[in-house]
Amino acid sequence: METTNILNQTSAILLALILSIIFVTIGIYYSKKYKGLNNYLVANRDIGTFSLTTSLVSSALGAWILFGPASAATWGGIGAIIGYSLGAAFPLFILFFLGEKLRKLFPRAKTLIEVIRIKFGKKLFKLVLFLSIFYMLIFLIAEVTAVSLLINYISGTSLWITALIVILSSLIYTLYGGLRASIFTDNIQFVIFIILLLLSFSYLISFNSEQFNFNTIKSNKPMLLSSDYLPNFTSGLTFFIAVAATNLFHQGNWQRVYAARNNNVLKRSLFFSFLIIIPIVFFMGFCGLVAVSTNSDITPDLAFFNLLLKEEAIMMSIIILILAISLTVSSIDTLINAISSLIVVDGNKIINFKGDYLILSKQIIIFLSLLAFLVSSMGFSILYLFLLADLFCCAAVLSIFYSFYTKSLNEKNVLASIVIGLIGGLLLFPSPDFSKSILVGIILPIDFVPAFISQSLLFCSFIVATFLPIFTWKLK
Repeated sequence: METTNILNQTSAILLALILSIIFVTIGIYYSKKYKGLNNYLVANRDIGTFSLTTSLVSSALGAWILFGPASAATWGGIGAIIGYSLGAAFPLFILFFLGEKLRKLFPRAKTLIEVIRIKFGKKLFKLVLFLSIFYMLIFLIAEVTAVSLLINYISGTSLWITALIVILSSLIYTLYGGLRASIFTDNIQFVIFIILLLLSFSYLISFNSEQFNFNTIKSNKPMLLSSDYLPNFTSGLTFFIAVAATNLFHQGNWQRVYAARNNNVLKRSLFFSFLIIIPIVFFMGFCGLVAVSTNSDITPDLAFFNLLLKEEAIMMSIIILILAISLTVSSIDTLINAISSLIVVDGNKIINFKGDYLILSKQIIIFLSLLAFLVSSMGFSILYLFLLADLFCCAAVLSIFYSFYTKSLNEKNVLASIVIGLIGGLLLFPSPDFSKSILVGIILPIDFVPAFISQSLLFCSFIVATFLPIFTWKLK
């Protein structure tokens, strides 16, 4: 990966350490007065509107927004941006209705998986538990990878150093203070994030006003805005389905649903979060459109940074570094606490453990964090990591959530539909270079397949994984 070395390694590492220590100190200090398992898992079900809103936004908008939307925009056009923006916010719209419903039906629940176990049974429960943990582990890896790649790009710092700093700091205060510590630090990280994002926006408008507009895109890359450009539709729908489906299985969201003081607080927080997330993700994607319109040779994952760091400004580099670390830590603490809650609440239904499940969950989280550290140090594609995890959730989303509104689906129907959807999606899921899949290019020659399918493997994969399960609901 290319580097700019705008900052030296010592400065970048020192800044990352200072920020991490600040968050650790705040998280531990604040959570000292809150003890108990209920506080660890759902913050005593007493979180107000402001804290819940900022936490929902901070947890949803990790370091991925600095890479994913801009990267997708460079080849998926305006459609990818719209799909990404709506997909990131749409789960909050669903939770606006479903969250209240499940709070009434299962008022003492702490996880979505717990609800599924009560409603269906252990077979489906185990599968969805695996899918949820797998998705959140991938999310954790992608977040750490993203911030590590960014700091490497700015300063040349080795990936493993950044990965170690952000994982270790997040682990310390999250495992100590649980959800309460996560939400409180999210509040602070949200304020930092909004201030720095506004500074970035102002910088782009002030110094790149001639380029930072739709006219630049129309002049240099008109296809990215054209209704005749097929990826505008396929990528838009793909990202909408993928991002929306996965976030509905994000235990961090469900913890916050049950942490709300009451249903009114929950609805207000979800509504405000929905309105905040859409323009932020759209802005990040728009930066990708402008960046590729002014420089066709940019690396997609670095589109936003190529635009913002065009002048190699040290101050802007520092702003981006602080922004990235704040975003990453706010997502990592959510993911760590979310996975831990699943193990504590649902693990005893799988693992016959005689000791304290809270201690066991912390031990497992440390192991998974070590795994995340090792994988993220390798620098895999962030977007591809997300897409792979997204596929698993897409296969389950319609069957699981539709079942809360009908009595016609039993455990057998839902389980079969998820497996069939997943197999269908994996057969079409593209290789890292997006040139082939198991079905297209390996089992079947590419020439035997219609051009639309071979050129839109990712789109077809998600469509099949998401909607094929519908046709299995009536099977006995």
